[in-house]
Amino acid sequence: MKTDFYETLGLSKGADEKELKSAFRKLAMQFHPDRNPGDNACEHKFKEINEAYETLKDPQKRAAYDRFGHAAFENGGMGNGAAGFAAGGFSDIFEDIFGEMMGGRQRRSSGGRERGADLRYNMEINLEEAYSGKTAQIRVPASVACDDCSGSGAQPGSQPVTCTMCGGHGKVRAAQGFFSIERTCPQCHGRGQTIKDPCQKCSGQGRVVEEKSLSVNIPAGIEDGTRIRLANEGEAGLRGGPSGDLYIFLSVKPHEFFQRDGADLYCKVPISMTTASLGGAFEVTTLDGTQTRVKVPEGTQNGRQFRLKGKGMPVLRQPQIGDLYIQTAVETPQNLTRRQRELLEEFEKLSSKDNSPQSSGFFARMKDFFESFSES
Repeated sequence: MKTDFYETLGLSKGADEKELKSAFRKLAMQFHPDRNPGDNACEHKFKEINEAYETLKDPQKRAAYDRFGHAAFENGGMGNGAAGFAAGGFSDIFEDIFGEMMGGRQRRSSGGRERGADLRYNMEINLEEAYSGKTAQIRVPASVACDDCSGSGAQPGSQPVTCTMCGGHGKVRAAQGFFSIERTCPQCHGRGQTIKDPCQKCSGQGRVVEEKSLSVNIPAGIEDGTRIRLANEGEAGLRGGPSGDLYIFLSVKPHEFFQRDGADLYCKVPISMTTASLGGAFEVTTLDGTQTRVKVPEGTQNGRQFRLKGKGMPVLRQPQIGDLYIQTAVETPQNLTRRQRELLEEFEKLSSKDNSPQSSGFFARMKDFFESFSES
């Protein structure tokens, strides 16, 4: 049984580089074969000292030794004879030590069955469909499992066989001193299996391209940019591997009358100057198809908002419903007849500051402001 490297050099595990070098020089001079000719015990001790120093002076080797002891370096670093280690070799040990920094272990292929790719489908709906929800039928071209070989890739009646080069691991290793270089098996391309008699329909891929019809449930209240995932409806996996997912990306078309902000809707409604002045009412059609009457009080100003509670959009998977905000846009009369112009001119003569308090007040404040500014 080998002596502990730290014990060989007479050091503790926490010894720094300077202490390590000093201890080695002292012991190397003491047991060097030139100083002890013919002494086999000194020669053996010198080899132990040199081996211990060569290991502990290298930070990576020292880290491996501190964790796994002598087992880290048995059989050229492959670890095949080390108790407590799987037949993964020293590369597995190195990965245990530095795996977190390198992003963790990579998953090995399992019988050549690789997961299929995820697919994307863009769907456009209108605001009414987003309001009420719908079930849509779509057709998607995608890879599906081959019926003839049931996704195995092998001709019916035959089976894939274990790769003779990598033994089914999908990777091959080559030891180079302390390190073990691992690369994808060039014979099976990392799958661990080879097919001697490939399926004629799918050419050994285990999948073929077909168009499939799918039903997509779009819930009420869905928002623009929402992504819907259909599990296992993506591309079929290679040689019977699991399928990927299909992602439906939804976009809601702009509406002619309504603008959406979350669960609330906004609509700008033009009203006549006389309706704004004298008061009145108008009707709007909401997204649920009903007619709602909006009362306009006397003296309504341009831009005034009226709130229709519960007439907005439903909240996705919630019982709440947003509101509809009606904004008035007072329309100035155009294409006046002579009589209409006369009446408006007469109205202008009869008007007072009380009829247009905002405009008269604005100009009065502006005048006062600049007069005070010039006086100062």
